[in-house]
Amino acid sequence: MMREVMTRRFSRLMKDAPRDAASEDPEALPQWPDLVLIDGGKGQLEAVRGVFGELGIEGVPLVGVAKGPDRDAGRETFFIPGREPFKLPPRDPTLYFIQRLRDEAHRFAIGTHRAKRKREMGKNPLDEITGIGPSRKRALLLHFGTAKAVSGASYADLAKVSGINETTARLVYDFFHEKQG
Repeated sequence: MMREVMTRRFSRLMKDAPRDAASEDPEALPQWPDLVLIDGGKGQLEAVRGVFGELGIEGVPLVGVAKGPDRDAGRETFFIPGREPFKLPPRDPTLYFIQRLRDEAHRFAIGTHRAKRKREMGKNPLDEITGIGPSRKRALLLHFGTAKAVSGASYADLAKVSGINETTARLVYDFFHEKQG
């Protein structure tokens, strides 16, 4: 996943803001990062180095940050290409700042993932069928119990549902069976 995200991000950046292009606004923040801080150890760092190599990106420092073996905060190991891994003292303000960055990134990622999962769970395939409004959807769900049961129903069974005519039964049947076939 790290490779995919970094490839997408930096490919877009190379297309939209080449590194040698001067900004029109001297007050604008640079679009290219001064540093890429990677939440992960050697493996994640090597994945990003591979992406940078494939894209021909040079001059952007990379630092991997891995939690200690017990996953304890304060025991992070830092990985920089071409250098030996190192640790910062437990009470170092730089270490504290990096921990806060990581924790905020985790909070954001978890929140985004939860929101996406909630949206996906709220979806019902019956909502995608043209001609199925709330009342027909309710009739189908009351009769069959679940959208999955509706999807497995025969045309004849669908046509027997109160409030569902033959045309609507055909729409529902075709919707689910064209997707499967």
